[in-house]
Amino acid sequence: MRLPSFGHHTKMTVGLLGGSFNPAHAGHVYISEVALKKMGLDQVWWLVSPQNPLKPTKGMAPLGQRVASAKKVVRNPKIQITTLETKLNTRYTADTLKALQRRYPNIRFVWIMGADNLATFHRWKDWEAIFASCRIVVFHRPTYALNALTSKTAQRFSQHRLPQRQASVLKYKKPPAWVFLPIRGMAISATEIRNQMKD
Repeated sequence: MRLPSFGHHTKMTVGLLGGSFNPAHAGHVYISEVALKKMGLDQVWWLVSPQNPLKPTKGMAPLGQRVASAKKVVRNPKIQITTLETKLNTRYTADTLKALQRRYPNIRFVWIMGADNLATFHRWKDWEAIFASCRIVVFHRPTYALNALTSKTAQRFSQHRLPQRQASVLKYKKPPAWVFLPIRGMAISATEIRNQMKD
């Protein structure tokens, strides 16, 4: 896939949902569509990772297979399936964001993640720099909310958290700025789907 091409003066807000998508499932689609609606995003780009540095390689399907699984579940034209990290030759979110912000200076990016990721976000490379450079929306996931909202990262950036009712204006805020959305939790996970496929 080629890198998305936009005019130099394009003004857009794009949500970025990174992950292994091993495989992609309805939960990924759900939070993408909620983000489009609640955040007023123009598009959501799925960044299908060549290999998450924090996840084992064992059991990881080939990139092409994971991209194919994503294309099967996505019907919304505003959700774009990408292999941008492969094209940009980046493995870490911090590096990916820097590269995207350089390439698309007129696009406002919003990083989308689940509460489980916020709970361990301090383990990510340059985690403070990520928060300082990109707007972030964190979606509730069953059983993770408490750990997420009491995490090292949530406490470090507590003064920059917006109330839920201001989710639609997050895109206009200068980072660091983030919001936690306690939406309807979806318990489905890629791990559960892989286990079901083995049975």
